[in-house]
Amino acid sequence: MRCLLFLLLWGLPQIRRTSEVPQRNFPFRCLQISSFLNRSWARTDGLAWLGELQPYVWKNDSDTIRFLKPWSQGTFSDQQWEELQHLFRVYRSSVTRDIQEFAKMLHTAYPLEVQVSAGCEVHPGNTSESFLYVAFQGRDILSFQGTSWVPAPDTPQWVARVIEVLNDDQGTSEMVQSLLNDTCPQFVRGLLETGKSELDRQVKPEAWLSSGPAPGPGRLLLVCHVSGFYPKPVWVMWMRGEQEEPSTQQGDILPNADETWYLRVTLDVAAREAAGLTCRVRHSSLGGEDIILYWEQSRASAGLIAGAVLVSLLIAGGLLTCWFKKRSSYQDIL
Repeated sequence: MRCLLFLLLWGLPQIRRTSEVPQRNFPFRCLQISSFLNRSWARTDGLAWLGELQPYVWKNDSDTIRFLKPWSQGTFSDQQWEELQHLFRVYRSSVTRDIQEFAKMLHTAYPLEVQVSAGCEVHPGNTSESFLYVAFQGRDILSFQGTSWVPAPDTPQWVARVIEVLNDDQGTSEMVQSLLNDTCPQFVRGLLETGKSELDRQVKPEAWLSSGPAPGPGRLLLVCHVSGFYPKPVWVMWMRGEQEEPSTQQGDILPNADETWYLRVTLDVAAREAAGLTCRVRHSSLGGEDIILYWEQSRASAGLIAGAVLVSLLIAGGLLTCWFKKRSSYQDIL
């Protein structure tokens, strides 16, 4: 049985340049990575996400998919879940054999790596959409569309031979259809139900300003840090009044250890033009109230802190001087 694929799309949605917080959704997506050092050594690992959360992992040395969340089984019964896991075990052994056969048929050199990404997303109104892609050595080569396998744009000629073999296996194509269009949406609806409390969690962000290394003479790198927020969609922008600064640079949204997120947003600006700039943060946990940080206030606060530190050092220095003088006086008396 070839390619019984039920694994999901790699990567999380990226922040978009818009004045609104990106709408949140919960695509179910997985990544299968099959690595082949030579004809006799292979391993396959899998990861899965529901939205931003990772409920599953499947290690090469395990026969079972590991639950990472208490609600990972969804509304599937024990029997339904065991049948699904059995299907995956059959798939994993067969896909390893099939890739090795294709490598032999096509005279492909080792080492090689195959990635399979697939999944589905449930929409309001009981509708859903599914996806399945296959990559070879990090390059997309084919996907499953409707009822058959099709090549990705600008693929090598040998991909046509692989697709011909896959499409000749009508039984597996029908199985893939059923998994993507029926089993996956049914399973995801159950996960959205059992995982609702965690999926709906809201954590407010903390934000602060700093300056980075000067980009050049007479210039400043303004840095706006936003951390500890959940869910992931967030909007952060450097502003002048109500106008967005088009030179704002947004970094990657990175995970914190507590499953919240961190974002760093920068602006390269002439030092004389920094006055009046603000960093504005919008997030679903804030109830429509933006966080607004003023660069001038940040600089003033930094100045006050530096001044306080300087005063403390002067006081400490004075006290030490007095102590040494008194100690010297006592020694003269003795």
